[in-house]
Amino acid sequence: MNNFNIYKVTAGLSVICLLISTTLFFRGSTEQTGPFLIALFVTLAVSFRGFKQLKGFSYTLIIFAAVTTALYYPQHFIQVNGFKLAELITPLIQLIMFGMGTSMSIKDFAGVIKMPKGVFIGVFSHFLIMPALGFTLAKLSGFPPEIAAGIILIGCSPNGMASNVISYLAKANLALSITITAVSTMLAPFFTPMLMKFLGGTFIQIDMFKMMWDITKMVILPIGAGILFNRYLLKRAKWLEYAMPMVSMFGIAFIIVIITAAGRSSLLNIGFMLVLLVLIHNLMGYTLGYWAGRLFKMDERDCRTMAIEVGMQNGGLASGLAKEMGKIATVGLAPAVFGPLMNITGSLLANYWHRKPILNPEIKEI
Repeated sequence: MNNFNIYKVTAGLSVICLLISTTLFFRGSTEQTGPFLIALFVTLAVSFRGFKQLKGFSYTLIIFAAVTTALYYPQHFIQVNGFKLAELITPLIQLIMFGMGTSMSIKDFAGVIKMPKGVFIGVFSHFLIMPALGFTLAKLSGFPPEIAAGIILIGCSPNGMASNVISYLAKANLALSITITAVSTMLAPFFTPMLMKFLGGTFIQIDMFKMMWDITKMVILPIGAGILFNRYLLKRAKWLEYAMPMVSMFGIAFIIVIITAAGRSSLLNIGFMLVLLVLIHNLMGYTLGYWAGRLFKMDERDCRTMAIEVGMQNGGLASGLAKEMGKIATVGLAPAVFGPLMNITGSLLANYWHRKPILNPEIKEI
């Protein structure tokens, strides 16, 4: 059986799973829909691999399958033989950040000198727009304080590597995107705790100095180790260059599953409203980021970069911080929701911009 037939078979199976799930739902047998919903997302993820335009959504569908599994069978993702799985979150974040470091070099910071205006506007807009939006949405949400604080936390987080991939697909200024991500990440130990103390402190108690150390040990030290590894050892371990992206994807998925299982009761109560507010947060970030670039008369490629760098956050780091605060089941919910949604909206935005030509683009390279 060739690959195309496999994709057609899985697409057919996904339709069957959808029909069964829908039937069971409307019959009130929601507890029995779980296996079919999980199978729906898995089969869709496989079938999407056979279509160029849909291939990028496969990973997000696997996340949905994992989240659905955690919602229906949370007992398997809270602890195993007395060991709490939440203890794995910090090491996983450190591993993911190390992987990020292996894909970086000192050259990624050269844009600060070559493109100072774009880098300054991008970093400043990121740490102004998203925290302000998060605080506003948290105030309007009416959620319990710890869950509302999670919306602010994801807004105060730096960019993630996903923004660089989306910038590339959207024909934005990739060099500028990489530099903004690198600089905002390195500034996170200062800006994220201060913003959380100022904004999130109105909802819950924030230990700013502990958060600084948490970010340093979860982000700065592993990335620094990854950069050194990239410079001196990566050529001797080329396999790691291919393995780390897969490890990172697995790590993020596993973190989301743990958080979903821990916060299941809260998600079932406010899930729809939380998804809606997180979606608004993300989309407003794209919009205001783009127009921040326009305000400072940046060209189209740079404005696209601003939109992506402002709207996309490091959800893994925010989840890790929630865990270090001992509030993974509450503060950690918004970051867990933000990640998968961000991947969907970012992919759609990149696909739209990829098809939309840029008139007289100025090619910029570091």
